[in-house]
Amino acid sequence: MYRLFVAIDLPEEVNKTVENISGELPGAHWVAADQLHLTLRFIGEVDEGVFRQVREALAGVGGSPFSLTLKGIGHFPPGKHARVLWVGMEESGELLKLQEKVELALIDAGIAPEARRFSPHITIARLKETPAARVLAFEEKYGGFETPSFSVEVFHLYSSTLSREGAIHKREKTYTFR
Repeated sequence: MYRLFVAIDLPEEVNKTVENISGELPGAHWVAADQLHLTLRFIGEVDEGVFRQVREALAGVGGSPFSLTLKGIGHFPPGKHARVLWVGMEESGELLKLQEKVELALIDAGIAPEARRFSPHITIARLKETPAARVLAFEEKYGGFETPSFSVEVFHLYSSTLSREGAIHKREKTYTFR
């Protein structure tokens, strides 16, 4: 079985900038810099046959390179009990088009449509019993966070293996825009 997702990697200099967002936040488990990515679609567990179909279907996703700028910080879910701390981004019509093309390719490969609306973000920490006031103070401290724009020219299909230390991601295939 393969546990799959489709993502855009961050350039090394952007990774380093995001990695510098840190602080004393009780219950925070920070995502390692080499694991930071923008998930276009989490697929979940599939067998070998579906894995091959997904890999082939994504090869048909076309597009042109575009720019992204990371901006702002927040948490999921809204309200008192935050479980994920994230970095957001400036709105990008090109990103939304790419995500829609990925979604349609996956549906063609037999993957059920995603029920949730796409909310582009980079997960930077997972939170466990972190006091809401501390999360809000952290978000206020880094509220003006922004990176320089960077070019997106490829996206990737990843498999993910869960371990005690967290998820271990393996790049299965890279797709370059045509």
